[in-house]
Amino acid sequence: MAKRVAVIAIIIENEESVSQVNAILHEYSEGIIGRMGIPYRQKGINIISIAIDAEQNDINTIAGKIGKLDGVTAKTVYSPS
Repeated sequence: MAKRVAVIAIIIENEESVSQVNAILHEYSEGIIGRMGIPYRQKGINIISIAIDAEQNDINTIAGKIGKLDGVTAKTVYSPS
């Protein structure tokens, strides 16, 4: 399967899920191009943006695993090609 470039947007509302998110990202770190994390203290949330170049199945798996965590939302946007 061909690799795709995508961005995974993650919003963490449950502080206890942060370590689980980091563990999942570490598991798939080979395909991660870059990561930006912003703690938004006024709202009590963390915002993470992941740029990734990997097979679509892996990207879907990462977003799916992260999105199933308590208090975490993950959405993916793919490049057109």
